[in-house]
Formats: sequence, C-alpha cells, structure tokens
Amino acid sequence: MKYALVIFETDESRRRIQADRVAYRKEYEGWIGTLATAGKLVGGDALETEHVRPATVRTAADGTTTVTDGPAHTGEETLGGWFVVDVADREEAVELARSLPTPETVEIRPILESA
Repeated sequence: MKYALVIFETDESRRRIQADRVAYRKEYEGWIGTLATAGKLVGGDALETEHVRPATVRTAADGTTTVTDGPAHTGEETLGGWFVVDVADREEAVELARSLPTPETVEIRPILESA
C-alpha cells in the first residue's frame, strides 16, 4: 500500500537548517537513504521554501478565482515536500514517519489507487 509522507517545515527545523545546513542535510538524507535501502521509498520531492514565495489560487463555486501571494495556510508549519512510500499498512507508514530524525511535522495520507 502506498502512502504520502507530507513534510511540513517548522520554526525549529528552519532554525536548524540556517544554523548548519550541511549537518541538517546529512541527517535528513540519512533517513531517506534508510527508506531507500529498505525498499520502502517510491519517490518524493522537496519544495523551494527559502527564496521564492508560493502563490495560492482559490476557485469559488461560481468559477471566479482569486490569486494571493503566499501559502494556502499560514502559520508556523509550511509545506516542504513529500515522499511516497510502499508499506504493508498505515501503522508501518506511521513508524517510518516517526523515525524522521529532524523536527518537521509529517502528515500521512494514503495514495488513492485507481481502478
């Protein structure tokens, strides 16, 4: 079963990245390597979160759209990227997320498999 591990940066993770980017990446990439070695990692992507602000497009019921400069949801946590893992069940996905050694928030979502 495939799950998305959706990564949200936090104030603490951003502080650690700014303090020592090389050490932070080594820790993070070690976790990714462990997932890959175990045959659990299907794919993933990191988002640009430091230099270019996101834009948000909202479509109303009548079809009109509004565009705002910034993330869809504001607050401490910002979308940083995601991984797709192939695991036995939700519990295994939770355990993989719990093993992330850096202080991000991870939301776990099942991937909808098409018929």
